Amino acid sequence: MSRTVFCRKYQQQLEGLPRPPFPGAQGEKLFAEVSLKAWQEWLAEQTRLINEKHLNVMDPNTRSYLDVQREHFLNNEPYDRAEGYVPPSS
Repeated sequence: MSRTVFCRKYQQQLEGLPRPPFPGAQGEKLFAEVSLKAWQEWLAEQTRLINEKHLNVMDPNTRSYLDVQREHFLNNEPYDRAEGYVPPSS
């Protein structure tokens, strides 16, 4: 049976992450508060931001920028979106 968490993005009990997404206190906090669904959606959004804005993930400023955008995304606050991205039509 998978573990569940009360997801801060969706405000409901959902399947949790299998392990912290990165080491340290921030990874543990995300492990405790973010669902697998929300995390997968963030990873897709982060990829769009990196690709569309041509971000260098080795740059500490880029990592800080992505950290801020991640927090906004997971807290349902306005965040930067990839300008050139058009979602596929259903």
